[in-house]
Amino acid sequence: MGEIARWRGEGKGVALATVAKVYGSAPRPLGAKMAISSAGEMVGSVSGGCVEGAVVQAALEVLQEHAARLVRYGITDELAATVGLACGGTIEVFIEPLA
Repeated sequence: MGEIARWRGEGKGVALATVAKVYGSAPRPLGAKMAISSAGEMVGSVSGGCVEGAVVQAALEVLQEHAARLVRYGITDELAATVGLACGGTIEVFIEPLA
């Protein structure tokens, strides 16, 4: 991820979000990563677009607090069907500030 080096060169903080656990169906596999700058820029994906906005918000908080966190995102099968997805699922995303 060359963007990380660029962001750091610009003096921005960087957080890394990693899919740590998958329950049921998920658009991205275990270990999928997304980097987020302190300016809210992002590269990579942890959910194929489904929860990226929420991950960016959590990453900005992680950067402010200088403390990693594990966040859970999910969608029920019933809700998935109403938005055109085959089935629901849950992911846990570990978000950490990069030193």
